[in-house]
Amino acid sequence: MDAPLTEKGYNQAGELCNFFANLNIERIITSPYKRARESIQPFANFSHIEIEHDNRLSERVLSNQNLPDWFEKLKLTFQDMELKLEGGESSYEAMSRIIEVIEEAFHSKNNHIVIVTHGNLLSLLLKHCNENFGFDDWQRLSNPDIFLLENSNNNLTYKRLWS
Repeated sequence: MDAPLTEKGYNQAGELCNFFANLNIERIITSPYKRARESIQPFANFSHIEIEHDNRLSERVLSNQNLPDWFEKLKLTFQDMELKLEGGESSYEAMSRIIEVIEEAFHSKNNHIVIVTHGNLLSLLLKHCNENFGFDDWQRLSNPDIFLLENSNNNLTYKRLWS
């Protein structure tokens, strides 16, 4: 779970740094996983922003069992948001973690915050914003991927910025 970045990942971290370099980023919150921290570290160094770790941004635990059919099980969790596999979190439980982080960020004094998390948790946040976001959309996420979240009158919307 705490694997470091690959050489490709380090190159992508440099691309992320370039992407964020001319934006007015004020704060960085990341999953405590090493690969998440290392993905944003070049930008944090460049911008002199201290990285904040938040355990709620850790990847969603599908199960504590080795699931040879994990892909099919994951697909089911998009159809049944309350489905909870042994030792894992339901989609609703995992979704609530990231929503808490997002709501706190929107209520903070900062307007431009980078939040670094993992694919499945990100997909659940996007599903919260748009109930039609599903398993196929999760499959189309890239690594890395960047979305701009906006809150207007308690209506959370997103726009994909990375291509």
